[in-house]
Amino acid sequence: MTRTLKTTYVLIILALLLAPLVVVAAVSLNGPQTLRFPPVEPSSRWYGELFRQSEWLVPLRNSLVIAACAAALSVVIALPLALYVWQRRGVAAKALTGMGLAPFALPPVISALGFMIFWMTLGGYGQIYATIISHGVFLVTLPLVTISLGLKGIDPLLIEAARVMGGGRWVVFRTVILPLLIPYMVSGYAFAFVLSLNEYIIAYMVAGFTVETLPIKIFNALRYGYTPILAVVSVIFAGLSALIFGLIGRFGNLPRLLGAERITRD
Repeated sequence: MTRTLKTTYVLIILALLLAPLVVVAAVSLNGPQTLRFPPVEPSSRWYGELFRQSEWLVPLRNSLVIAACAAALSVVIALPLALYVWQRRGVAAKALTGMGLAPFALPPVISALGFMIFWMTLGGYGQIYATIISHGVFLVTLPLVTISLGLKGIDPLLIEAARVMGGGRWVVFRTVILPLLIPYMVSGYAFAFVLSLNEYIIAYMVAGFTVETLPIKIFNALRYGYTPILAVVSVIFAGLSALIFGLIGRFGNLPRLLGAERITRD
């Protein structure tokens, strides 16, 4: 394949990926309350309306709180799990790894149904903490993968040197392992935050309409009428995701986080 064909192919793929975002961004600029493309009487009034209407501010707050807490919970669960699997081998380690990866291996609707039955049994159905815990457990795969990649890249000689110098298990973890893992923990948190912010099925089946998140609010708004605020929320979600992933790509080792092996040269 020639260089021109490769460039053309990449540009076509980029155009197909960006076209929906361009359309949604244009629709958000409609002046009247309609979803039309090209926009009619272009205006940015609906961006202000989003932050003036409580019916949208409450779901926005719920989404941010749930995403922030659930992402933190997923990292808290993933860190000791990844450390145990890294330090030990055997059936137990493999079983724990499988449990950590299982949420993403199953269809989301099955996980959502399981969470719904679980919280209905315990009496937590419809509570915000139920959604936070459900998202934290469901998204634990993301920080588990990033942290495991970070542990895999640690030079064993560093740990051996720390132990030779008299460092105990906790001191070695605090002074050597943890500082090297922080970028991978932050990346796992960011991935979990973005996915929790956009997750609909589990949030709907665990909390229903009691704890309304932005994805649930968008679905409800589509049932009762069209408004450019729907497009505004989509643009904000897309922009926030692009910002977070862009920061990870700028300040983190993105190829390593995606699973690329470190290349060593003699």
